[in-house]
Amino acid sequence: MAAPARNRENASTRKVFGRLSLPERTFVADALRAETVGGVLLLLAAIAALIWANIPALHDSYESVSHYHLGPEALGLNLSIAHWAADGLLAIFFFVAGIELKRELVAGDLRDPKAAVLPVVAALCGMAVPALVYTLTNVTGGGSLAGWAVPTATDIAFALAVLAVIGTSLPSALRAFLLTLAVVDDLFAILIIAVFFTDTLDFAALGGAVVGLLVFWLLLRKGVRGWYLYVPLALVIWGLMYNSGIHATIAGVAMGLMLRCHRHEGEDHSPGERIEHLVRPLSAGLAVPLFALFSAGVSLSGGALGDVFAQPETLGVVLGLVVGKAVGIFGGTWLTARFTRASLSDDLAWPDVFAVASLAGIGFTVSLLIGELAFDGDTVLTGEIKAAVLLGSLISAALATVLLKVRNAKYRKMCEDEERDDDLDGIPDIYEEDDPAYHLRMAGIYERKAAEHRRIAELMTAENGSGMPK
Repeated sequence: MAAPARNRENASTRKVFGRLSLPERTFVADALRAETVGGVLLLLAAIAALIWANIPALHDSYESVSHYHLGPEALGLNLSIAHWAADGLLAIFFFVAGIELKRELVAGDLRDPKAAVLPVVAALCGMAVPALVYTLTNVTGGGSLAGWAVPTATDIAFALAVLAVIGTSLPSALRAFLLTLAVVDDLFAILIIAVFFTDTLDFAALGGAVVGLLVFWLLLRKGVRGWYLYVPLALVIWGLMYNSGIHATIAGVAMGLMLRCHRHEGEDHSPGERIEHLVRPLSAGLAVPLFALFSAGVSLSGGALGDVFAQPETLGVVLGLVVGKAVGIFGGTWLTARFTRASLSDDLAWPDVFAVASLAGIGFTVSLLIGELAFDGDTVLTGEIKAAVLLGSLISAALATVLLKVRNAKYRKMCEDEERDDDLDGIPDIYEEDDPAYHLRMAGIYERKAAEHRRIAELMTAENGSGMPK
C-alpha cells in the first residue's frame, strides 16, 4: 500500500520547473531556436542603430531616413519610416505573439488552470512591481507618471540572444518558463497598449476593422486556403485599425488568436502551427530587427548616460527593469510555491529562479514601443527613455550572466541527462524509464557489450597462453 500512497502524494504535489512532456519539450526547443536566432539579429540591429545615430558624420542620414514619409495620404497612411516600423512591421511580431498565446491556451501550459497559475502570477507580479517601482520613483522625484508601463515588458528574443551569446545551458524547464512567462507578459502588454494608449476612437474605422476580422474568422472556419485572400484582407484590417485610433498592432494579435492551434485527427500540424512556422522567420528576421534599427538610435554620450540616473522618469525605467522585474517575477514564483501544492524541482535552487527573473529584466521591443507612445510629442524625453531602456536591459543582462555562469556546470549536467539517448532510438532515455521495451533494448545492448568483452578476454587469454589474464 505504500507505493500507491506515494504515487498519490507525487500527483498532488506539482513540481515547479519539473521535466516537460516530450511534445512540449520538442515545441519549446524549436521555438527557442527560432527566437534565439531572431534575438541575435535584433542585437545586431540595435548595435547598428547606435553606431549609425552616434557617429557625427552619419547622424543626419539616420534622422533623414527615419523621418522620411511615404504611403497614401488619402488613406491616412502617409507615415514616416520609423512609424511604419513601429505600427506596421510590429503587427507581424504581435501576430506571431497571438498565435503563441493561442497555442499556450489550447495545447500548452496555460490550458491547465493549475499549471497556468505559476506563469500568470509570475508575469503579473513581474509587471506590477516594475510599474510600482517607476511610480514611486517619480512620485518621490516629482517626475511624470506617463511612463509607468515602460518597464513592464520583457523581450524574449533579446533575452534568449543573451543566453546564446553567453553559452549558458539552461535546462528545458527553465527555458519553457521564460518562454511562457514572456507570452503572458506580451498579452498584458497588448492590453496596456489597447486600454491606456488609445486617446480618441473613430468608430466607423473601428467598425470596419471588426467586420474585416469577422470575415477573417469566417474564412478560417470554412477552411478556406490561399495567402492571396488572407494577406490583402489582413492589410485592410490593419489599415482600418490604425485609423480607428487603437494601436495597429492589436489587429495582428486579434488575427493570431483566431487561428486554430489544436490538431484534428490525422493532422501532423494545426493551421496555427503551420502559419507560425512560415511567419516567424519574417517576424524575427525582418520585422523586429528593422523596428530596432529605427527605434534604438539614441544619443549615448557620457552626459546623456549620466542624465539617466539624474531624472526620475529615466531612473524609474532603469530601476523598474533591473529591480522590479527580478523582484516581481521571483516573488510571484515564490508566493505561488509557498501557498499552493507546487514545489521547486529537486534539480534546481531558488537562486536559479532569481537568475531567470533577472534575465526577464531585458525589456526592448515592447518597452521602446510603449516609451514612444507614453511620451509622444516630447522628442527629447522619448530619446532619454529609450536610452534608459537600453541601459536597464544591459544591466539586467550583465546581472543575469553572472548569476547563470555561477550555476553553469550544474545546468550542463542537467542538460546532458535530458539529452542522453543510450538506446539510440531518437527519444531521450529520461522519457522512456517507465517503458518495459526500453529496458529490454538496454538489456540487449549491455548483453552485446558483455559478449564483446568476453570475446576480447578470451582472445587475450589465448594469446598469453596462461589461462586467466593477469
